[in-house]
Amino acid sequence: MIRFAASLAGRSFTRRAALSLALVLGLAGPALANSDDFVRGLWPDAAANGVSRAAFDASFAGYAPDNKIMELTRKQPEFSQTVQQYIDKRVTAAQANKGQGMAQEWRQTLQRAKERFGVQPEIVLAIWGMETNFGGFMGGTNTIHALATLTENNYRADFFRKELITALRIVSDGHVTPPNMVGSWAGAMGHTQFMPSSFQRYAIDFNGDGRKDIWNTIPDALGSTANYLNAFGWRPGETWGYEVKLPRGFNFAAARQMEKAPLSQWQQMGVTRVSGRAFPRGGDMARLYAPAGASGPTFLVLPNFDVIKRYNNSDSYALAVGHLADRILGGGSFATPWPSGDFALSKAQRSELQGLLNRAGYNVGTPDGVVGPKTRAAVLSFQASAGLPADGYISGLLLDRLKR
Repeated sequence: MIRFAASLAGRSFTRRAALSLALVLGLAGPALANSDDFVRGLWPDAAANGVSRAAFDASFAGYAPDNKIMELTRKQPEFSQTVQQYIDKRVTAAQANKGQGMAQEWRQTLQRAKERFGVQPEIVLAIWGMETNFGGFMGGTNTIHALATLTENNYRADFFRKELITALRIVSDGHVTPPNMVGSWAGAMGHTQFMPSSFQRYAIDFNGDGRKDIWNTIPDALGSTANYLNAFGWRPGETWGYEVKLPRGFNFAAARQMEKAPLSQWQQMGVTRVSGRAFPRGGDMARLYAPAGASGPTFLVLPNFDVIKRYNNSDSYALAVGHLADRILGGGSFATPWPSGDFALSKAQRSELQGLLNRAGYNVGTPDGVVGPKTRAAVLSFQASAGLPADGYISGLLLDRLKR
């Protein structure tokens, strides 16, 4: 379907999808009175999953619940950011230059990954850059202690307990030592930020030393990322999408009904590449993505775009990865500029917008700051009546227009 970015442009579900859900919905309960009892209670499950006693004891050496981690679970603020802000912060000339340097430094590794998994080097590099700034910041939290803290405090305990047991098995299998198993406070690890469960499924020993080390061995991290994308259906030799130009008076309603369609069908509607070049394969299925509505850059995104979203289920993230990959290859900024002065809406501002729509005669019900079908329909009706492109895009510029 057509995707128009909402005001929560940066909020996303990741390849650690259950993790993100846990962070949004998890409710922390009281910690057990005795952490020693908590650790002892983990041992039978760990042993049943093949964790050695030596690895278990080494992993919990010096363990105590980390109060800072629990504070972070309670600091999940509303994330208000336009897609432009999200992209501009993450895709810069400096980042592209760094990626080009990494492309030369790791050329042989990336070429082997391409030959084995079919994933282009620039995509692997872009994910690496997005996740940890090419290893510049992988998080400094002890993964096992972080997961234990979350589990002991009953914060989505079923999910984090499983990740904890998996992390212990990774240590027990000799891939990393407990002190070197570091990552984010919520358990994402290494150069390309795998949760333990993703590590178990997709991490590979790409340098042949008998260990899968995504923390200290860059070939393992890059190969594992390519393996992950391949496992979710990466189409070798194909790109993620194209920036396109829409004809004057483009029918957004018809496009919305089409959802995904062959590129040839989009061409029949007057959609063309901004480069002026033809689409290489008219039969490729694509959907229209207009992250700033009709007044900003617009894209036809292809199957590989959705594969990138398996790494992080966010259109903003996938667009940033694709754009950074193109910049690493030497491409420039988007051809169409972002709308000037736009801003994302907070929940209070979305409620204000709904109230203004109600007062203008477009019934959205009781303003609650949640954009649902009634609000979207009201926006479309208002845009049509005001002579605006009926793209359904909700943003600061629309709020300003309603205030006139």
